[in-house]
Amino acid sequence: MKEHHLILRVVTKSLVGTIILFAFYVQFHGDFSPGGGFQAGVIMAVAFILYGIVFGLHEVQRVLPAWVVHKLVALGVLVYAGTGIWNMFLGYEFLHYGSFTPDHMSHGQHSGILYVEAGVGITVTGVMVAIYYAFAGRTPRLGNDDW
Repeated sequence: MKEHHLILRVVTKSLVGTIILFAFYVQFHGDFSPGGGFQAGVIMAVAFILYGIVFGLHEVQRVLPAWVVHKLVALGVLVYAGTGIWNMFLGYEFLHYGSFTPDHMSHGQHSGILYVEAGVGITVTGVMVAIYYAFAGRTPRLGNDDW
């Protein structure tokens, strides 16, 4: 990549951390305000996609390798499903969060929603980044002169 994009590179490096921090904010406050796992997952993926657009696919894959992205997708599904299965093992319905704190159901609801939203956020981040890797990694059929 050419070095004449210095301002774009510096701004991107400063924005990526802020975007990731905002994604965590949306993730952990999703049950109290609009937002949650899906929105946080997309925002988190945007940080990596922006980094990849500015610095190139090879550089973003050094930061977040493709094998890690595929593991994130599976991990998020396991967290989501595991939350429900855990409830079933303890005698509750699937995704009935009372098993987390049977003495105080509202605390259990909060914990359960947090786990489920974490699973959704991890999965969405992995899927969005995997889609970006798939599109950015393909070889173009048209050369620059063909446009």
